[in-house]
Order: sequence, then structure tokens, then C-alpha cells
Amino acid sequence: MQERPALGKKLSGRPFLEERVMEVYALVGPSGTGKSFRAITTAHDCGAEIIIDDGLVIKGDRILAGKSAKHQPTRLGAIKAALFTDEEHARQAREVLREVNPQRVLILGTSVEMVEKIASRLGLPPVTRVITIEEVASPREIRKARVMRVQYAKHVIPAPTVEVKKKLPGILADSLKIFLRRQNPQGRRSWLEHSVVRPTFTYYGRLAIAEGVLTEIIERAAREAGKVKSAGRVTIKKEPDGVTVELQPVLYYGCNIIDVGRQIQQKVKERVEEMTGLTVKAVNLLVRSLYIPRQGSAP
Repeated sequence: MQERPALGKKLSGRPFLEERVMEVYALVGPSGTGKSFRAITTAHDCGAEIIIDDGLVIKGDRILAGKSAKHQPTRLGAIKAALFTDEEHARQAREVLREVNPQRVLILGTSVEMVEKIASRLGLPPVTRVITIEEVASPREIRKARVMRVQYAKHVIPAPTVEVKKKLPGILADSLKIFLRRQNPQGRRSWLEHSVVRPTFTYYGRLAIAEGVLTEIIERAAREAGKVKSAGRVTIKKEPDGVTVELQPVLYYGCNIIDVGRQIQQKVKERVEEMTGLTVKAVNLLVRSLYIPRQGSAP
């Protein structure tokens, strides 16, 4: 990477809080070349406190604001989210940036023009320095990133899996720890975590899950809890941000109803979210009957 521009020069252009001198860095490269994967180390190297990537405002291991373009159901929706075209989306991001008031910001984009549009929407100064993906990744690494995008539809969000799932419920995420090249002041190598995700719009059309299939998953999950004769009546309530599951399980006589009920709730939530990517908002149980096995038979 080239030497950083000197600090102290007041930037012309759009106003920002307290007229503080701010540097806006752009990490630019075609889609699928590994920009998000390189975002943390690039921000670390250039001293950027904030990363703006695909509609999210990220600081360290926290998502401060935004909605991920990778979580949108269509490509058009993803582009709009990445550019902060929705006024409420942009307003929330601007408020967070005013509160943090960073000295350096790293914005990811497929072109300088895209980064400038994002900076304009968020009230940031013009781009101070452009970093191309070729400066921070080798041709081999770029080719590998393209394979992961095209063949496996895997994308990266430069934030920990826990933070991604908390802010973006329902998204399928795996974790990947990235060690920073520089050492921290204590002399130990520090690391941050990336989340590898499969965006909704990369699937073949819209993903549809038949209610019968979902019911069967719930029934099998309930029986995994043990001491459960059957899941009984299963009702699935669909909501915009997830599903609520209601069961009337039949339990074996003599079990601890509270303990078994909690296990059923846990198993159903885990299995449904793991196998479908849906967010389970609640698992409500109503035990109406108990099963008494014949003498000598085991539950």
C-alpha cells in the first residue's frame, strides 16, 4: 500500500460534524474479488476506525447501523441497500457517524463513483485516497475469491458471526477468524472475525419451504428432546421477521414437564433455524395430555 496522505489539510466538499478533518478511503474492485474479506486488514493498515460495506456501518467487532445488501431478497434491493438510497437507512447511518465522528473511514465499492455516491448520501467528505483490490490481494487470491462467489455463493461481512446474527436474524453465517498483520501495543497478534454468508438473492430464485416440510422438521426436533410421544398439533405462524411455532406435545407420564418443555423449545428452534435459515421468534407449548406406556414397555 502507498504512503498515507498527510493529515491536517482541511477537505473541501460536503459539511460534517464540527468541520473535523476526515479522511475517506476507498477500497475498490469488481464484485466478487474479495473486498469484504480484505476490509478489516485494509482498515487496520490505513488506520480507519469505521468500515462502510454493503449497507452496513461497522466499527471493530460491532455493526453500528445499516441493513446488509447481502440480506436483501433481490439484486436490485441489494444495490439500493449498498448505496443507502433509502432515506431512513441513510439517516440512521449519518446519525451513527456523527456520534462516532471518526478521523478515517474506509468505504468499499465496485468503483470510485460508487464510493463517492455512498459518501455523498452519508454526508462524508470526498474520497481522499483510492486503494484498489490489486494493491492488497494477489492475482491468485482474487481468483480464489471469485470461485467462492461464483461456485459457492459465499460472501463476507467484516463482523463477527454473533454480531451478524444479532443484527441480521435469519441470515446463514459461518465464522472465519482473521489475524491482523501488525502487532498491538502489547506485542501480541490480534484478530478479528469475519462472517461468511449466503445472501438470499444468490439462491435459485426465491427459496420456498413447504409448510408440510417445516412441520415434519418441527415434529422430529420435538422427539429429539426425549420423553416425547409426539409433537401433537403443530401450528406455524408466519411473520415478516420470522415464524412463531405452537405445539401441543404428548409427553410420557412421569417426566418433568418443565424440563422436557424447555428441551423441546431449544431443539425446535435450533433445528428449524439450522435447516431452513428462518428465524424462530418463539416456540410456545401447551401440554394437554400425557401418555402412560403399558407395563414393561419403555418410553
